[in-house]
Amino acid sequence: MEKEFLQLIQQIKPVDLSLEEKAYAHLDNLTKPPRSLGRLEEIAARLFALSKGKVEPYPARIYTCAADHGVVEEGVSPYPQEVTRQMVLNFLNNGAGINVLCATSGVELKVVDVGVKGDTFPEHPDLIQKKIKPGTNNLVKTRAMTKEECLQALFLGLELARKAKEEGIKSLGTGEMGIGNTTPSTALYCAFLNLDPYECTGKGAGLDEQKVKQKARLIAQALERHKREVNSQDPLEILSSLGGLEIACLTGLILGGALEEMAVVIDGFISTAAFVAAYNLNPLVKDYCFFSHCSAENYHQALLKNLKARPLLDLGLRLGEGTGAALAFFLLKAAANIFNNMATFEQAGVSKEIK
Repeated sequence: MEKEFLQLIQQIKPVDLSLEEKAYAHLDNLTKPPRSLGRLEEIAARLFALSKGKVEPYPARIYTCAADHGVVEEGVSPYPQEVTRQMVLNFLNNGAGINVLCATSGVELKVVDVGVKGDTFPEHPDLIQKKIKPGTNNLVKTRAMTKEECLQALFLGLELARKAKEEGIKSLGTGEMGIGNTTPSTALYCAFLNLDPYECTGKGAGLDEQKVKQKARLIAQALERHKREVNSQDPLEILSSLGGLEIACLTGLILGGALEEMAVVIDGFISTAAFVAAYNLNPLVKDYCFFSHCSAENYHQALLKNLKARPLLDLGLRLGEGTGAALAFFLLKAAANIFNNMATFEQAGVSKEIK
């Protein structure tokens, strides 16, 4: 299974960034001063390059992947674990922030049960039930997943991307739900980027200062266990030892989006951890990705700088679910409409000469 996965993701093709100049030639001939629409033009040019001549980010789909985490037993979240399951039902009843923002941006939402505690959910057209196990193990005490479980989640993400492409989806967005999942995300950042957990651990869903310090200590303990037990140079070992089922699934989704040559919009803190794992498995994914926003979660801004990634928005969001991605998709749509619908100087009869 591991060999098959690694062979598959090595098939990701680099984006031909030279095509961006062709896109800019068109954008510079639109009725505006050159580059006056700033990052909207950057978005359009990148979409043009990764789609080899088209700027069509819609139809777009966000996969909100849900799973539970054994580390919750350590008190790393102010919310009980049952909230993961309750929120999945809320998504399916169109009651959550992600539902409202997807509807606003015209983005399709699919919810994926990768590892939510409890039985299967009632059937729903927007629910994909692929539970690998009912939550991870407590990563402070033992590895969160076996490598086989992690690979199952990665392959699920690859399959979600492939199916979306088959169904005519042009762009993907990442979203997640899992009480306690800022803890494995922070642990992954520390392991992949050699960071200090006492510097980058945040309050998650609302911990007080004392609880944040306790959370940082637990992450430090998890990292010590990880170094003793696991090959710290192997991205799959890192992800399975410290990650979450939904994070691994999103890692596969990001890799799968790149494999299918689709734009992938990364949400916030947890989704960026999935991106870091995907990048360590194949760095070519980066040119397919748009970072939707800078999270209000502690250290996310520094992480984005570390990755040399420029977020599209900075609105103080820290909800997750894919809400930042849903907002960013509106910018992709705006960029595409500028590229495709704005008049050229010749069409509008406007002089292009500068006196």
